[in-house]
Amino acid sequence: MFIKTITAASLIALAAPTLAMACEIGARVSVVGNEFPAIQTVGAGAQECEGGEVTTNLTADHQTINLPGMQGNPAEYTSAIIANSSIVALMNEDVIRPLGDLIEKHGKDLQPTQIITIGGEPMAVAFMANAQHLVYRADLLEEAGLDVPTTYEEMLEAAKTLREKGISENPVGGPYKAGWNLAQEFNNMFLGHGGTHFKDGTAEPNVNTPEGVATLEMMKALAEYMNPDYLTHDSNGTNAEFRAGNVALMHMWGSRAATMTDADGVPQEVVDGFAIAGPLTVGGGETPASTLWWDGFTVAKNIPDEEAEATFVALMHGIRPEILEDEETAKQAVWLIEGYKPTEAAKGVFAAAQSGTIPYPMLPYMGLLHTALGNELSDFMQGKESAEQALSDVEAAYTAAAKEQGFLK
Repeated sequence: MFIKTITAASLIALAAPTLAMACEIGARVSVVGNEFPAIQTVGAGAQECEGGEVTTNLTADHQTINLPGMQGNPAEYTSAIIANSSIVALMNEDVIRPLGDLIEKHGKDLQPTQIITIGGEPMAVAFMANAQHLVYRADLLEEAGLDVPTTYEEMLEAAKTLREKGISENPVGGPYKAGWNLAQEFNNMFLGHGGTHFKDGTAEPNVNTPEGVATLEMMKALAEYMNPDYLTHDSNGTNAEFRAGNVALMHMWGSRAATMTDADGVPQEVVDGFAIAGPLTVGGGETPASTLWWDGFTVAKNIPDEEAEATFVALMHGIRPEILEDEETAKQAVWLIEGYKPTEAAKGVFAAAQSGTIPYPMLPYMGLLHTALGNELSDFMQGKESAEQALSDVEAAYTAAAKEQGFLK
């Protein structure tokens, strides 16, 4: 299986000009995806099309509903907006169609970096790159006499100082909500420690290791400086904490960081002190404790061809180059569409790409391990069991699921 990955060079590359496209459709379009601003922009653009009804369901719960919503015949959703993790589940269940004919007819001007190829077939169109990186309050660090941290160890020292000086009681934030978010924080930190999720060349889990234990110990140490309810905080929750002025340091998605201080009611000191840097390293390693991502759209398999074509046309309209003429839209993401010029808000994602951040593991069984991590790690974070026991539980849960699906014997 070959999957196109996003590199630093491909993030920066620009292609030839793309012609503006009219948007006339003649069939139903129904899109499910995440809810952050860049995807909301794409969805709103698709809804500008005429001649057919275009509906969107953009929600933080998209990963739990996109597969069931595409398994029917006809599918409830004609497209799922996905990332390089969530496309795997849709591929495994054979609910999305190859896009070669639609790209040939309606996507001739797509940049090569946008066409995501799996097993020799174009299966998705990417429109943005993403990564988690440092977001911080420059004013609070300056008040405390602190440099901007470049490692998680330095973040812990900064957090200790900020608390001891009474500047911030819970200075660290992060999307640590039990489930998918907590698992992703583990993945980031684990890769930064030099861990590998699976034994070489196999589907056997490899997280109950010294690197896995070190990962959990660092996550628990960081949590000591977070809001006590951190296991309920997804990206929305931790963003709200930062906007309220309660957080000074956090690793956050570039797609969220770009609009972090745009919300109504954000105190001026938060707006003025907001700053972005690249991802942190951990444990003396050189690999950033983060992962590189792309977001893009798919087209459902179990729908009539006219709905598939309408869906592709509508979403191509949603990612047309003209959307970048709006300054607010341009800064919502590191767009992979023609004409994008990096904004100040994009420097964290660019830094991640340029510093050797590893792409999220694109393996057909990675989703099972991600789920197991999300289900099993909260007991350790709450002090109910050891790191070794939590990781043993992860491997046992993953092994059972991988055997059930035929990845392990």
